[in-house]
Formats: sequence, C-alpha cells, structure tokens
Amino acid sequence: MNNPVGVFDSGVGGLSVLAALRAELPHERFVYFADTAFAPYGERGNAYVIERSRKVADQLIAEHGIKALVVACNTATTAAIHLLRAEHPALPIVGLEPALKPAVATSRTGHISVMATRGTLASAKYAALRDSFAGSANVRAVPCDGLVKAIEGFDTAAITELCARYMAEAGPFGDAPGQVDTVVLGCTHYPLVKDELQRHAPPALRFIDTGAPVAQQTRRVLSSLGRLAESGEGGLVLQGSGAPAVLEAAAAHWLQEPQDTSAPAATAA
Repeated sequence: MNNPVGVFDSGVGGLSVLAALRAELPHERFVYFADTAFAPYGERGNAYVIERSRKVADQLIAEHGIKALVVACNTATTAAIHLLRAEHPALPIVGLEPALKPAVATSRTGHISVMATRGTLASAKYAALRDSFAGSANVRAVPCDGLVKAIEGFDTAAITELCARYMAEAGPFGDAPGQVDTVVLGCTHYPLVKDELQRHAPPALRFIDTGAPVAQQTRRVLSSLGRLAESGEGGLVLQGSGAPAVLEAAAAHWLQEPQDTSAPAATAA
C-alpha cells in the first residue's frame, strides 16, 4: 500500500518523532503537518486542541488518503486521540504519552522528573499514567511554559534561559537516594533542544523520549494490517498552517536531510 503516513503536531516538535519514524520505516512516504498558526496546543484548553486535531486529521485524509496517522503531540494525544479513533475507525492512529514506563524501569533511585507542557501534565490521561506507578517511583512534574514557543521561534536566548530554569526545577540530579537520575521529555519539541538541556545535567543523567517507541509501534501496526511499505525510497511532504519557509527551515535543521516539499502549505482552517 503506497499511500503516505500522516504525522502532525502543533508545530515543529513532531519532527523529533518524524526523524525516528523515517529511520525505522525508510520505505514509507510521510506527510508532516505543522499547525503553527494555531500553536501552542499545550497552553490551550481541550476544546481548542480537539477542534484543531479534527481539522488537521480531516485534511490529511481528504488531501492525501493517508493509510495511518501518527499524532506526534502529547497534548493532542491526551485531548483528542480517542475522538479521532471513534470518528475514523478504519484508520490506524498511533499516539504519544510521556515515557514513564521505561523511565521507571531504568531508574536506579526511583526519582523521575517529567518535563512537559502544562496541558499534558493537567490531563486525566497523564494523571492515570502517573498514578499507575504510585509506589514504584517518585514522579515530579515540571511544566515548561514558554519553551515550545521559544523552540518554534528559534529564539536561542530564550531557549538557553528556559532550559536552565526548568532543569533547575527538575533536579537535584544524581545517583544518591532522593536524587533524580532520569528525566522524561514529555513534549516532542524538547528532544530538539536536548543538547542544551544536557548542559545543565551530570553526564550520567538519562533523558527518555517517545520517538523510537512510537516509530516501532507504527511499524507493528502497519505490518499487522498489511500496509507496510517494504521497498522504495520513501519520501516526505511538508505542510502547515504557518509560513512554509519557517517549517522548511526547521525541517532542514532538525532532520538534516532533503525533503520533497512540493505540496503547498495548507491552512486546515
């Protein structure tokens, strides 16, 4: 089945998931939609996120006939994925959640910090996930207001300042009792600035994100449905609700490989 896989996020953060998807599924064609004109999702209410998620999903289906959808946004997953699945029962949809399970499994101290948007951390889905590990680990929530906006805007000064601030809130770090030895990057934007986050951490601190697990799950889903592309060179189309040049620059920077950007920008308005 040669139809593309749709991937969307509120902005460029989902490019971190897209990179993992392209590494895991090199023969697939992808359409990536960045809803930058309506971002950030993580600082909005559920009704807003649901409306945008529906419109973007509908557009990807209508314009590209996608064979699967990856919701490359923690906030959209928590707010809208159950509705998208109900409205499109024939479409396999893969979502994200903060990687608490692998973090708990690998932590030696049992102290974990989750860096995420306020919307993700306030969701019932995240609360249920966190509570499922009650007694197994001490989990500290670190809402990172403004970091998504700074990453979207390539605002180096703001990224530097915010990473320092939120890493200070996520600590103290170390392997001693009571210290945090594992940080979950609970927003797809944050792996894009992992190098900056690591500047404020000891070398042994573990960062965990969801890119690779989501890519592996997408492979399993496509294979089980007989929709996996097993030959061909793959490809990528970029679309979004914001300025095309901004998305293309972000993709060139974060993906560091050529893309087919022949499709025009679309608003999903």
